[in-house]
Amino acid sequence: MADENNLSIAATFYTDIRDIIQNAKMAAVRSVDFQRVLMYWQLGERIFTEEQRGQDRAEYGKYLVKNLAKEIEPEYGSGFGVRQLELCRQFYRTYPIANALRSQLNWYQYRLLIRIDDDSKREYYELEIVNNNWTGRELERQINSSLYERLLLSNNKDAVLAVARKERLPENPTEIIKDPMMLEFLGLKRQAEYYEKDLENAIIKHLQEFLLELGNGFSFVARQKRLLLEDDEFFADMVFYNRLLRCFVVVEIKTTKITHSDLGQLQMYVNYFDRVEKLPDENPTVGILLCADKNDTVVKFSLPEDSNILASKYHLYLPTEADLLAEVNEVLSIAELKELQGNK
Repeated sequence: MADENNLSIAATFYTDIRDIIQNAKMAAVRSVDFQRVLMYWQLGERIFTEEQRGQDRAEYGKYLVKNLAKEIEPEYGSGFGVRQLELCRQFYRTYPIANALRSQLNWYQYRLLIRIDDDSKREYYELEIVNNNWTGRELERQINSSLYERLLLSNNKDAVLAVARKERLPENPTEIIKDPMMLEFLGLKRQAEYYEKDLENAIIKHLQEFLLELGNGFSFVARQKRLLLEDDEFFADMVFYNRLLRCFVVVEIKTTKITHSDLGQLQMYVNYFDRVEKLPDENPTVGILLCADKNDTVVKFSLPEDSNILASKYHLYLPTEADLLAEVNEVLSIAELKELQGNK
């Protein structure tokens, strides 16, 4: 009989056991969360059904919820007050089919979703929660930063939803890369200007949040990637890889308004990766010039029409929803005008 002390157990065995336990715990938590979601849906359905019996629905509805809260809140706690019961009713009216509820979503996430009136916008966030395993906090941040509206600046609604529904892979970088980008998570103090190194250091420090802001499928490759061209050295600020686009993504940071020379520098880095780093079966490299300000016309005429370089303006602080929506509407109006002129 072999000596037990001499028997070796593969490290992967322990990893597998831990994964089984951890996955079971997570599944149990999700199960409990979803039962809570179903309970609130059933409460909403029952309240709504009872509400329809009143002749004056609005008045009877207020009376019904108020008195129901008085009846059950002392017994079941503050989670069954007037406001919560009203949310249950709203939840049912937004999602009237129980089978359409997603077990991956918890009540906090559904509470955020039912505040969204636009059906397409709500569906987009719902899909992205599932696709990216967003927490409630991450969902709230994406809604507050108007992620959906920012994607609409360079795509139409059908394209945004097609990618979120996984009906197809993104066909071009603009379908997942936002312009502008919101970098409020860096926590930088308000001041007139920053050095590029300071901004880069802050991004590296908050790399996980920056990857989330960049979009789906990104992974970090290198910082200050050294490119040696004969006797000259160049350093690309940050390099990523996107598994959906299947390409390298080179990011250059500029804390001022970009110039045509900045675009030329990034084009050189993109050319290097295409000719030296890229494998034959990978797609062409994408370049992102992350800048404090830009002139879209300068960008357009500084680059070839088929260029894979994008200039994305960054905000260190979240603008108001009204300001961002105004920007979205302005861009969409310009696009519609150009389309009309082209059809003449």
